[in-house]
Order: sequence, then structure tokens, then C-alpha cells
Amino acid sequence: MLMTTTATIEGRPVAQYLGVVTGEVIVGANIFKDLFASVRDIVGGRSGAYENSLRDARETALKELADEARALGADGVIGIDLDYEVLGAQGSMLMVSASGTAVKLG
Repeated sequence: MLMTTTATIEGRPVAQYLGVVTGEVIVGANIFKDLFASVRDIVGGRSGAYENSLRDARETALKELADEARALGADGVIGIDLDYEVLGAQGSMLMVSASGTAVKLG
């Protein structure tokens, strides 16, 4: 499955547009991650726990997007857009969504 944020794939013309596909993931913040992240924020540095959670959520959203495209018979997804949104009363959840256009390539 070829997947790109661009509207075209060089050397591979679009033979058929199959429709918009999406993948969404919502992850909740863990109290222990929050505690360790706040300690890192005080002393400086990066929060590896949050970075890993974010990376996993993004990869899962892209996998769901590809699975949905495959189910339509696509061999590519173009124009992929990734969005990140904080949800919940205290911003305790993160939503990662991926959307794009499923295509059959020539």
C-alpha cells in the first residue's frame, strides 16, 4: 500500500478514485505517565512515555486507514492528513485521526 501526504505519486497515475478513508485512535492519559512527565517538565527534557504513546497512536491510525483502503480494493492512499486533538474535561485524552483518498494506481 503506497501512502502519501501528496496529491499524486510520481510515475503512478491515479486510475480510479475509490473514496475517502479514515483511521481514528483515542488514547487516555495514564496517571503514572503524567507524574513522570511533570517531573521531566520541571527538570527539563523530553517525555519518552508521551512520545511513544503519540507514535503508537499515529501508527495505529495509519494502519486503520490502510485497512479501510484495502477493503475498498485500493493500492494507494493520497492526500493523507494527520490531525491531533486533546479531548476530555481535563484534556485527559488524545485523539489522532488520519484521512486520505483511497485510489487504484495505474
